[in-house]
This record gives sequence, structure tokens and C-alpha cells, in this order.
Amino acid sequence: MTADRQPLIECEHCASIYRRHQLEPGETANCARCGAVLWRYSGLTLSNWLALAITALIVFGVANAYPVASMSVQGMVQEASLLDSISITWRQGHWVVSIMTGLAGFALPLLQLIVLLWVLGPLSRGREPADFHAAMRLLGVLRPWCMVPVFLLGVLVAVVKLAGMAAVAPGIGLAAFGILTVLLTMLGKLSPHVLWRYAESVGVVPVHVPEAGPDVVLTGCHVCGQVQALPKDADPEAHHHCVRCDAVVHYRKPDHVARTWALLLAAVVFYIPANVLPVMNVSSLLGDSAHTILGGVVELWQMGSWDIALIVFIASVAVPLTKLLALILLLLTEQWRSTTNLGARTRLYQMVEFIGQWSMLDVFVVILLAALADFQGLMEISAGAGAAAFGVVVILTMLAAMSFDLRRSWDLEGQTEIESAPVEGRHAPASVSGKQVG
Repeated sequence: MTADRQPLIECEHCASIYRRHQLEPGETANCARCGAVLWRYSGLTLSNWLALAITALIVFGVANAYPVASMSVQGMVQEASLLDSISITWRQGHWVVSIMTGLAGFALPLLQLIVLLWVLGPLSRGREPADFHAAMRLLGVLRPWCMVPVFLLGVLVAVVKLAGMAAVAPGIGLAAFGILTVLLTMLGKLSPHVLWRYAESVGVVPVHVPEAGPDVVLTGCHVCGQVQALPKDADPEAHHHCVRCDAVVHYRKPDHVARTWALLLAAVVFYIPANVLPVMNVSSLLGDSAHTILGGVVELWQMGSWDIALIVFIASVAVPLTKLLALILLLLTEQWRSTTNLGARTRLYQMVEFIGQWSMLDVFVVILLAALADFQGLMEISAGAGAAAFGVVVILTMLAAMSFDLRRSWDLEGQTEIESAPVEGRHAPASVSGKQVG
């Protein structure tokens, strides 16, 4: 295939366009402009990915069928699984917390595995999956909200918190969740863009290579990654449809600054009650008490579990505040039309995307404590209003990060030419200059 007919790929952060080529084992293609990873070499075949997805689904069943931990108080034993925790939280009347954790910890990860199996099965046999386009759109929506690793860490924190009060033992479900976390982390590499490239490689979907020229601009579809030509004089926020998957395509996200500010300000509003109101209420024979996020950190520190206290502080205090401040900085620098430190700002945005879901840690801790300490008349733990507010903060900040369009900041530097992406690893092919993007 000649260079001009090689498939194209867009950097999602700075909008640079590159020719996509085969990588050798150990290689990674990075954006020459902002340094973001464009794609990596993978030695796994579609059959390998299918086997991983099937294994993950089986382990998912085991993880949710067995308790993750058990607690013993005065001869009474209480076991708790994720589903027990969600159910008890609902029964206590905290339906907002129950719905959030039920979706993030159970329903959405299960749906993600089902979607992967739906598409990997046919693709591994060289056939296009039924409703492939819709499945890929759904997968793109699901991926950021699957929080099994966060729940696993929440179990460990809950066990440490209760260890000083009663005998706590890990269950089979905890080991299964550990294995599931590894499997889901591996499967997390199967983004919709990657699956579309696998579909291209087995010949079940066509490869479109748009013609660049002075009258068009190139942009990638957020669902399938297909780079396509749009009229240069069109409104950058106008609606178009992908030539391959028919998803709505915008050259740039519409009203991204206003949307991000709105979501961010809403998150700031909820951040106050999330830290002031108790996230957990404890009722026992010794009396009733309420615990805020910072109060829980102090309690862990006083118990001698400074390492767990540090983890909770980072996940529940430092991370949300960092996300808020980072997004505010990114918004202000764009509104000031600054082109300073664009590379550093890109890495800051990538960090915000990466740490987004980990703030849900305290919410998972609370529902698990509620399930383990469900001893009627002796001890009872329930979620507080702060837990619901904190969960809303996590959701709003994640939505704010998704709404922000970093490409707008890079647009101030001007357009770039199509070239071959620099490769890190064993081989580094020379860049090939190409046609002007626009």
C-alpha cells in the first residue's frame, strides 16, 4: 500500500493526523506534537481476546456469587458481597448511592463484557457482528464508568477499618475480584477504535482514506476513529455523520467551554456538602456517630493504618480537588487563548481522565461497611447524605472532563501536515511528509 493510501488516524488530544502503519513487537506509536499514545503493538489475536473476555465473564460471576469478606461479632457472622452491599444500601433508603454503586460496580461492567463477547465472537470467525455500529457506540459510553478496580480497593479499605472492631476475614469473592481487575484492565485496551481496526484487519469493514486538500479539514470519528474530510468553511461545531459508522461527527465539540464550566460549577456546589455532611452513620450499643471523609482519614491514621489513610486521603480528598483545579486551569488557559505549555496541559488533561473514577472509593467503602456491620440491635452502619453528594461530584467531574475539547487549545498553534507517527521501541521509521491538512 502506498503512503498516500495508508489508513489515517487522528490524535484525540491535539487533532494531528498520521498515517497508520504496522508496528513491530514492543513498539508504540506516539503523537509527535503532544506525545500522546496513538496505538500500541498487540500480539494478541481476536481469539485470544475472546478467551480473555469469556474468562472475565466467568470470574465476574464467581466474584459476585461469593462474599468478598465476613465479619464476626460475639459469635454472629455477617458475610457481604457486592450485591449484598447494594441491596442493603437500597433497603436503608439510600437509593442514590445504591444506584450509583450498582451501575458502576456491577451492571455496567457486566454489560461491557457482554458487548465484548457480542463483537469478539463473530470477529474471531471473520464475520461482522450484528449491530456492530451500535455495539461500538455503547462500548464507548460504558468504558469510563466501569469501576471494578475501585471497588476492589474499597474492600481492602473496609477490611482495615473494621479490623480494629471485630474479626474480619477475606472471602472467595475478594480473590475473584482481584483476578477480575487484572482481566478487565487487559480488556480495557480494547477500545472501540481498536476493535474497528481489528474489523478492518479481518476484512469485514472497509478502510476509507479521505482526500486531503485546501478546501477540507480532516477529523476523526469519536466512535470508530475513521478520519474523514469535512468542508473547511463549515461551522466547526456543525453536525456531520461518519462515512463508516454513521455516528454524529463534529470537527470540534459544540459549546464545550460553556458545558464544561456548567458541569464544573455544579461539581463545586456538591463538593461542599460532600465534605461537610457525613458519608457514614454508625449506630451501636455505645451510641451513634457520624463520620465525614476527613474524619474517616483521621480515624484510620489514629488506628495506625497510615498507609490506608494516605490512600483514602489521596482518592477522596486530593483527587477530587485536583480534578476541579486542573479543569479550571485548562478552561482559563483556553479562554485566555494561551499556547504556553500545551504539552504539559495535555499531560494534565490525561491525568484528569485517568484519575477520574478513583474518587468513588469512599462510596464503595461505605456500602461495604453497611453490609458487613449489619447486626440488627448491636451495630449498624449506613450511608450518609455526604456519600450521595460525593458520588455526584465524581460523576460531574468525569462528565466535565469528557465535555472539554483540548483540540481547541492546539488549534491556536495552527494545522499540521499528515505524517507517519514516531515510534518508540525496537524500530523507529523515518517520518514521511504528506499533504497539508487544511
